[in-house]
Amino acid sequence: MRRLILTLLLLPACTRLEEVGKAPGFSPLEGSYQHHAMYSRPLPQSTILSGPTDASSLWTGGTTSLLGDRRAGQRGDILTVVIEIDDKAEISNSSGRSRSGTETMGIPSLLGIPQRLDRRLPEGATMAEAVDTSSSSDFSGDGSVKRKEKLTLRVAATVVEELPNGVLRIEGQQEVRVNFELRELIVTGYVRPTDISRQNEITYDKIAGARVSYGGRGQITDMQQPRLGQQVADILLPF
Repeated sequence: MRRLILTLLLLPACTRLEEVGKAPGFSPLEGSYQHHAMYSRPLPQSTILSGPTDASSLWTGGTTSLLGDRRAGQRGDILTVVIEIDDKAEISNSSGRSRSGTETMGIPSLLGIPQRLDRRLPEGATMAEAVDTSSSSDFSGDGSVKRKEKLTLRVAATVVEELPNGVLRIEGQQEVRVNFELRELIVTGYVRPTDISRQNEITYDKIAGARVSYGGRGQITDMQQPRLGQQVADILLPF
């Protein structure tokens, strides 16, 4: 049992040791949705024209004509996603609560009954001051959130699926490696063909279920993260 636990602990470390002195590798495109979409059918070709008169016309429906529609609309097509996020949010609230109460009850005289009861009560107890209570509570809370995010990016995405209702599912991935640090950008979501502009672009606010991931991996990212043992300790230790 001890050997099994030790092996499980050392296995991730051995994998990381193989990366020492090497730049982080790119994620393979083979096997991804983009790869299957690209190879599922040929890329859209120009419409075969019947004669030289049609070839010189400006009103043909082919993608190569002056007025042709070059927007992505089928599986395997490519479009540009424009990400311009400039969000700012400030939330501040406070609450307070205060309550106090006092109750006093006694029976100093009632047909001589309290006096008779006083003789049977323990020493110091009397019906003249039968109940005397008081309570108070006080609560106050303050909270505030201040956040500002700004991100401007452009990335090419591929139509990986055409849904029955005509909506297109897109997926885009971009990786740039500089020395030993790899920057990753991933965009996925659902778009309507009518929201794609004539420049074959779509803004992120028109992507339903948008998932935008911008990060990296490499030596700099490793130095910014706590060690694995520290992360496990933070989860397990209750104090």
